[in-house]
Amino acid sequence: MLTGIEEVDWASLGHAYGPADDVPELLRGLASADPAERETALDGMYGAVHHQGDVYDSTLACIPFLLELVADPGVQDRGCIVELLTSIGGIELDDEEEMGEHPGDDGEFIPAANYAMAAAAIAAGADVFLGLVPDPDPEVRLAAPCALASLHPEPARVLTLLRERLTVERDTEVRLALVAAVGQLALRHASLRAETVDWLGWLARAAQDPGLRLAALAQRARCAPCEIPEDVVPWVTELLEEIRTASVPGAGSDTLRGAAPTLIGQVRELLEEHAAGRPAPWTEELLRTLHAALDDRVDDRIALVLAQLRSPDWGQRSDAIWLCGGLIRVWRGRYEEVVRLVGDQLHDPEPRLREAATSFLERLFELGAPAADALAARLASAPPGPAGGYGAVGRSGRDGALIALARAGDVRAVPLIARALEEGEVRRELLYATDGLGPSAAMLAPALRRELARVELDERLYDRAAPLLHALAAVRGAQALPEVLRVLRGAPANRRDRVREAALRTLAAFGPAAREAVPELRGLLADESAAVSTAAARALWAAEEGVAAVLPVLERWLRPDLPGADRCAAARVLGEIGPAAVAAAPALRPALVSRDPWVRVHAAGALWRVTGETEEALPVLLAAWEEHRHARVDIAECLAEMGPAASAAQPAVLTELTRRRRHNAREGASGTHDLHLDEKLLTLCRAALARMERGVY
Repeated sequence: MLTGIEEVDWASLGHAYGPADDVPELLRGLASADPAERETALDGMYGAVHHQGDVYDSTLACIPFLLELVADPGVQDRGCIVELLTSIGGIELDDEEEMGEHPGDDGEFIPAANYAMAAAAIAAGADVFLGLVPDPDPEVRLAAPCALASLHPEPARVLTLLRERLTVERDTEVRLALVAAVGQLALRHASLRAETVDWLGWLARAAQDPGLRLAALAQRARCAPCEIPEDVVPWVTELLEEIRTASVPGAGSDTLRGAAPTLIGQVRELLEEHAAGRPAPWTEELLRTLHAALDDRVDDRIALVLAQLRSPDWGQRSDAIWLCGGLIRVWRGRYEEVVRLVGDQLHDPEPRLREAATSFLERLFELGAPAADALAARLASAPPGPAGGYGAVGRSGRDGALIALARAGDVRAVPLIARALEEGEVRRELLYATDGLGPSAAMLAPALRRELARVELDERLYDRAAPLLHALAAVRGAQALPEVLRVLRGAPANRRDRVREAALRTLAAFGPAAREAVPELRGLLADESAAVSTAAARALWAAEEGVAAVLPVLERWLRPDLPGADRCAAARVLGEIGPAAVAAAPALRPALVSRDPWVRVHAAGALWRVTGETEEALPVLLAAWEEHRHARVDIAECLAEMGPAASAAQPAVLTELTRRRRHNAREGASGTHDLHLDEKLLTLCRAALARMERGVY
């Protein structure tokens, strides 16, 4: 076994962490009789030799030996090696990437040819995967179909083999893998698509196993999304009910292994925990495939989620929550009933379901309002115990539910936040949620002041003080002025500018009540940091000190040779000052033609707010609306203020209100406030449109 491994000059090759002289040991470890040693070796292969999908010269050198291991029936856990080979050979680069180098995650550049050579090398030996389709090991049979669909150079031959194997295979998950591989072949090879789509359509109706029918339906939708039937929701709902009633309760594995020392082992444990106690955990992936195929058919996707949320099977309800997380993040729609039903899951005895519901509701902000009663009831159902704990809710569950309630703007969160502050160790997200709670949150000021006074002026000051400063600004807790000044004056060298900026924002929120800080603010006007200098100017103006001292400072930060962030900071403050800053209009105008779209947006908004004239500002805002979608919230806020004077923006605003996709939706990524910002954009667009139509200034 591993013939010729010593003949390779491994030390001259590299991987993510340097010379690859440790690779022979990893390859031998994959063939070990010791399960722990095999797992450690596999972890090393993914961690170094195939680090985050990269293909190094050592990765290429491993391919013949990995194929040899896969072909040896005496090697255990060969399914994992098949998956590793599939990952190494299955990376597809676009035309531009194929021309040069691919940036690795470790900062090094990897020749793009490595990926093509890996695919070619594995394809040359891919016949080994043909023999794995009937392998006695179900894990091997589970991995083989994807490898064949991704890497074998004869797709028609593979298609025939997979379809034939389906007639004799008895393992449920392997059968689903066979169907998924058939769909993958159809997507990769247009010549096979029509035939495969027809076959999948036949299987979706002819198969006796409802799971197989659901798999075929999902793959057919994936291959032919334009041909998804109109009755897909009742069809899928009926299949899910058949799967539920046909499954044996408790059939899922409840046996979890001990703590794993490797990343591979930890991932495995998470998957095992997710599947434990569920008779058909594989339905989640099938529905994920179907949702992806439905794409912008949002109403159908919501209907599917609602059907799952009403299922007696807690696993289906949990799947629905996770699936809806991706749906609501990307698509606008009517989610009120979905949110209400997710709120109902907070009272379910299954902790994983409660965790999924809490995690989902945390990210909704105002969209979480239909679940507010359920959140409040959940928080009230477990009063503090003798030790200050929250019983069955658990500390993390309580905090998550409370954050969700506060972000929804529900005032019932206020006394609970006060109690949490008494206990200490409040999550920063909870403090940042206070700005949506209105006047009732003023009662939090004494507790916030007390907590800020306890913060040490050390290198961790920003992390500890910034959330408290934000909350004090939100509740206008001016009685905490001495504590805020203590932080401002005592900021350490580490992140000093950020500490000062946070404290200055709080002082600005205090307005005239911060007059005691005026000498400090005047001194900071000359600070070398634009963020600090402009924040000091804003706080000084808010303290009713007039504009004479602040306008020259703000104009200085508008110079065209300065970074865009500095110019934006100055423009924002001028916009807040408004007509009193009209003398700064000449300094704002050069920024209207900046290359930085954010500079143009903030300068145009400020120019409108200080002059009240739209001739120069509105064309800049409309151009930026089309060019820079992430600036639309700021632009819409300005348009709403302009009223009828912004009537030229009406077509753009109407178009935005009719879009189904969220303006800031990103593939494979999301920010905590993405939903909130998109909903804010819609609210501002409606307000702007109403003012344009009514002619109200």
